[in-house]
Amino acid sequence: MYSSAADLYDLLHTGNKDYKDYAAEAASLSAVIRRVHPGAQALLDVACGTAEHARLLAQEHGFRVDGVDINPTFVRIARAKLPHGSVVEADMTSFELPGRYDVILCLFSSIGYARTLENVQRTLARFRAHLAEGGLVLVEPWFTPGALEPGRVFVKTVEAPGVTVCRMSCSEIEGRLSRLHFEYLIGRAGRIERASEIHELGLFTTEEMLDCFRQARLEATYEPKGPYGRGLFLARAAA
Repeated sequence: MYSSAADLYDLLHTGNKDYKDYAAEAASLSAVIRRVHPGAQALLDVACGTAEHARLLAQEHGFRVDGVDINPTFVRIARAKLPHGSVVEADMTSFELPGRYDVILCLFSSIGYARTLENVQRTLARFRAHLAEGGLVLVEPWFTPGALEPGRVFVKTVEAPGVTVCRMSCSEIEGRLSRLHFEYLIGRAGRIERASEIHELGLFTTEEMLDCFRQARLEATYEPKGPYGRGLFLARAAA
């Protein structure tokens, strides 16, 4: 998970629309929701991160949005962005909230952080338990086995008043686990800091994911493109 660089997440991800266009993705998601579940109002964004999707879905598209994330720094940032919503610090495999939602989202491949199919099923079971009657679940998957090129190096550099960040990353594959190594150089006021993170995400086939939905009593379909090009699962409660 993001630890050393959590406060820099928005700077790295919202400063370049060629890399991550949150406004376009939120509009795409809203269109899907309005098409599939026209009466939807209450949304829950699970693994919401800094709540940029959630903020836009609330402010620009008129939904009532709450959030869940395991990272306390993300929760702090998300609460500031969602003053009319509730953001809870919790694990997506075991969260328990009092409300039920018309739509439950899990975006930007966050489901990969479940790491195992057992945990994916547990997570989807929590979604099912928090789904209102007729509700919709939208899950953006991580890469499938064989789709992620190990060893490839990526570099991203961003600047803002008072800070410059350079992030270099590479990946390795161990069985069904992808391991992403991030190295940061953070320049502030005449000093340069260094930070490192390792992220582990499970690699699951589309059929394995669909089976996890079935095990959680959700009927799912899969759209290969999705809002960010990694696909999108759409699911409703099974009869």
